[in-house]
Amino acid sequence: QVQLVESGGGLVQPGGSLRLSCVASGTMFRVNTMGWYRQAPGKQRELVATISSRGSTNYADSVKGRFTISRDNAKNTVNLQMDSLKPEDTFVYYCLLDQWIAGVFSRDWGQGTQVTVSS
Repeated sequence: QVQLVESGGGLVQPGGSLRLSCVASGTMFRVNTMGWYRQAPGKQRELVATISSRGSTNYADSVKGRFTISRDNAKNTVNLQMDSLKPEDTFVYYCLLDQWIAGVFSRDWGQGTQVTVSS
């Protein structure tokens, strides 16, 4: 069982910045991808950014050049630096962790943290 705890969400004005952090704890074996998705009420969860265990990154087009994902494998943490925030970045942001357990793929999610961009 893996627990993911997010922090860093909140209210920020357009053009501002926030830094989200996610700490993973519990039983982990072969951790692969960590990252962030986001979701609006009644909508599907969408990719924000992911980072592999080797540091390869993938970003949604809507956040490229504004958001930066980073990871500390030793501390089992993943961070998302969000700059130049826009009102359309208002979502609940969820941390994810993918791993392989005895050859079986497993994905765990955090509880989510609200990000609101508004003046």
